[in-house]
Amino acid sequence: VQGGSLRTWSYRNPLVDEVNVELSTEGRPLDADIELWHGPDNTPVKMRVYVENGEMRPFSCVIETPRGPNTIALRNIGQLEFPFAANVFHDRIDQPSNECLNSATTIQGGALRTYPFESVVETVQVMLKTDGRPLNARIELLQGPNNNKQVIELYTEDGRDRPFFCILETPGSGNVVRCVNTAPVEFPMAASVVAHAINTNIERDAVMGGDVVIGGDLTW
Repeated sequence: VQGGSLRTWSYRNPLVDEVNVELSTEGRPLDADIELWHGPDNTPVKMRVYVENGEMRPFSCVIETPRGPNTIALRNIGQLEFPFAANVFHDRIDQPSNECLNSATTIQGGALRTYPFESVVETVQVMLKTDGRPLNARIELLQGPNNNKQVIELYTEDGRDRPFFCILETPGSGNVVRCVNTAPVEFPMAASVVAHAINTNIERDAVMGGDVVIGGDLTW
């Protein structure tokens, strides 16, 4: 999908009730608008996605598409020099784990919550939903102070009928996922952010004040 262009995927089969959206680049930034069109002038799901490096951190999310026909619209709002690769499919859908489904916590309107992860965590599951009210949220992946590696601005007209689920790539250390409920205080949301893939071959992050002994059993 070239910069400034639009691509759509239409599903007329009512049995297709969810689709997977994957976006990636060859190492350049990714800036996209994703919309779900359900009937004329009806957009029940909108999201703006920014990724600093679309090769290191490709974007993947699940969009609920009940009661077809539905159309997924992807617009590259970056410049012409920043194309991205897009794939939308209705099989091999990413599913949240039982831990993700059972660990939701409430975030009130206007509030935020942060979830730090160690370097052994390679991917993170993020699931947001409501009790049927609209869902307005901002999801940020930070690596260092105010260093946004990935930002998702999300709107869903019904957070129970169309919950949001995505898997974030978290390479390196110092990764923090921040979820902000950008809706008014009358619209709380339930957020679940848990580790997905863990690489046990990577040493865990160093802990300040940990069990480090100066002049210990080291032979030079």
